[in-house]
Order: sequence, then C-alpha cells, then structure tokens
Amino acid sequence: MSVAEMFSDFVGNLAISNAETISTRYGELTSALNKQFRETESKTANTLQVGSFGRKTGINGISDLDMLYIMPKTKWGDYNKAGGQLSLLQDTKEAILKRYPTTKVKVDRLVVTVTYTNFHVEVQPVFEQGDQSYLYPDTKNGGSWKTTKPPAEMTAVADMDVQKNANLRPLCKMARAWKNKHGVGMGGLLLDTLAYNFLASTTDFDTKSFLYYDWMSQDFFKYLSEQPEQTEYAAPGSRQRVKVKKKFQNKAKKTYKLCLEAIEAEHQKNVNDKWKKVYGRPFPASATAAQEAVAKSFVQSWDDTEEFIEDKFPVDIRESMQLDCEVKQNGFREFFLREMLARRIPLMTKKSLRFEITDVSVSEPYDIYWKVLNRGDAARKRNCIRGQIIKDDGLMQRTESTSFRGDHIVECYCVKDGVVVAKNRIHVPINGVHVPADHEHRFRFNVNTISGPM
Repeated sequence: MSVAEMFSDFVGNLAISNAETISTRYGELTSALNKQFRETESKTANTLQVGSFGRKTGINGISDLDMLYIMPKTKWGDYNKAGGQLSLLQDTKEAILKRYPTTKVKVDRLVVTVTYTNFHVEVQPVFEQGDQSYLYPDTKNGGSWKTTKPPAEMTAVADMDVQKNANLRPLCKMARAWKNKHGVGMGGLLLDTLAYNFLASTTDFDTKSFLYYDWMSQDFFKYLSEQPEQTEYAAPGSRQRVKVKKKFQNKAKKTYKLCLEAIEAEHQKNVNDKWKKVYGRPFPASATAAQEAVAKSFVQSWDDTEEFIEDKFPVDIRESMQLDCEVKQNGFREFFLREMLARRIPLMTKKSLRFEITDVSVSEPYDIYWKVLNRGDAARKRNCIRGQIIKDDGLMQRTESTSFRGDHIVECYCVKDGVVVAKNRIHVPINGVHVPADHEHRFRFNVNTISGPM
C-alpha cells in the first residue's frame, strides 16, 4: 500500500458507523421539546447539533454528543428570575420523559443528559441572541446565564478545512484515534483547537492530500510536543476558553518519535504496523500482513486468545487514569516498578507483581476491566498468550507473578455508561534494552517475566 492508500483507508475507517442512529436520537429529542414548548412536532426546527458531531470532526465510537435547543423568545420571562435556570433544565427533562418515559434522563449543572446505549446526548436549552450567541442556564450558586457560541466554532472549522484543502477535519479525526490509542485524556474541542492552530501555523499542507499525511502526522505531533504548558486555549471562531485537563506534551513527543520510525520504514513490509503504534487498530493492516495472518492461523500450534476492547465497547477517551506496579517477594514489598526503573534495579524472578489503579478522574459509577497479554516465543510455545478482557473484582488491582520470558502487557480500562472513557497500560518487555527515564510505564528488564501465569 502507498502512503496515500494507507491514510485514505485510515480516515475512512474512522467514519461514525452509527451516525444515522445518532441523528434519529437528535430528531426525537427535538420533537419532544418542540411539542412541549411550541406545540409542534418538528424533528429539525429550533435545534443545533453541536460538539464534535456538529463540527464533523468526530470518529467512530463517539459517545459525548451535544445539542442546543433554541427556546421561544416568549419564554424568556418565565425563566429569567430567581431559580429560573434550574426550572428550565427541569422542564426540559420532564418534556423528554413525557415523550420517552423509559429513557434515562437527568439534570446536571448546565445540561440535561440523556443516556442511550453506547452514547449520551447533553441537551442544553438556550435563548438566541442577536449576534448568533446563545444564553444557557448555569445552576451553580443560585443560578446565572452564560454565553456560548458554537456556530462560530463550526464555521471557523469548516472555513479552515476549505482553506487547507480539506485536511483539517481528517487531522482532527486522526488526533482522536491517537488519543484513544494512547489514553490521552483530552476533550474534542481541545483536539480540534490544536489541530486548527497547527494548520493555521503552516502552509506546508495547503495543497497536499493523503500522500503527505505521514509528514503531516509527524509535524503535528512535533507541534503538540513543543506546546508550552498552559491551562487553556482559545477555541476557533468563538475564542471561548478550552480547558486542558492533563498534560499531553510527553505523549505527543513519544508519538513524534514513532512517526519518524514509521516514515523511515515507508518501503518496508512493517510500515503499517509502525503507523498502528501511532493510531491504533483503525489504521489498516498491510495486505501482506493480512494474508500472512490467515495462512499462519492454519498452521500455528497456539490459540490466539487475545481480545480487543474496541470489539466490546465504544472507545472515547476523555478522562485519565494512572497505574503503578508493586514488586513483592515472600510477601514483602521491595519497590515499585517506576522506582526500579529510575534506580536501574533489575526485576528478578520469583516475584509477585501487584498492578494497582492509583488515580482515575472518572466520576462514579463506572466499571474497570483488565487485559493481561503475553507475547513472544515462550508464550506461544506454552500456548499461553492470554489477552482476555476481564472485569475487575472490585479491588481495583490485579496480581501476577514472574514465570517465563517474553513481552508482556497489562492494560486497564474504565468503562462508564457503556463507553471506555479512560485507559492506561504498563508495558513489560523482557529484552535487556535500556529505556530512557522519560518512558513512563514502559519497562525493559533482562530477566524472566510475568506469569499468572503471565
């Protein structure tokens, strides 16, 4: 496959598979609200699809959807009073429940959240102003009205996409695949803002297309890695503040290096695998690799038991979680793996490894799942690659033990409302190669390794 073919297929693979269902839900909600506030049942009038779906930058697995319902101006007096903001949200909730009584609907601080299978819609009732801005209710501290300008953001993204030869929206989508692959807790508007700012800063891709998406990837992640640490950015068009939840520069720097490796391997058989390390499963496999995998399946002596979280839940990473691993022998703690890495202490055999979630930014309730994967010749010879996705038993931890050599991964997922919203991994390849200190959660030790048997 050529570079152009790889990236064209990649962007195609990111298309939202349930877009029709999402649009249907938008229509149902709009109809319910029009019935309540206007005595009509239109599924399209007085509503705006905003957020990533409205900007056309979302990808398959999108779960956090946004909708503005434009209230009749005649209703302003009913809600522009003490407690009116909460009343507006409660009336919005009741209107939806009246029409769809079995749907899960709740009032949050700023919106009414409607939860469906695999996604939810945040409905925000608003009053339109003369300058295409909207007043929305904020129930904090007794209530107030705040301003939002999503049409300006959608227009800015659309205009820049035209100016940049239709490259902005694909870059926004590719950035989402990256954050889902690497567990980067970033909101969609922040990703779109950074992609917008990057393309605005260069003319290198103004006339380019898929053939140059490898270089665009490289330059984009270099741009991200060099961003100064700051708490917020100005959104395109609206200039409203977009908060930064977690630092992203280090992961962008590592990804930039992965891009360099992938570009260097352009004419090699494993180039697709190199790009998969950047963007994950949506990036297409090479035709040769696919053929070899089919052929191998007929002769291999081991069972391919690996499961993939994308096959079980939509993945839309927007929160963060941290893992650590405690190393024990004979019941006594010796070190955490990070300590061992920093102090260049080898991980010896006959150890117990306790993987623990040390922090998660997701509000309860949620479910935790684990994946323990063994790779390498030893795992295949023993027919023990594992890789099944298993629900946590409530302890927020998992214990394994060192047994045989190979390349081992422990990955953890946080699932809320049927969507993976946070993930992290500890990578333990045993090959004796030195790892720089900045490689968080990536460990290389020249010893026998994980069992559980891992």
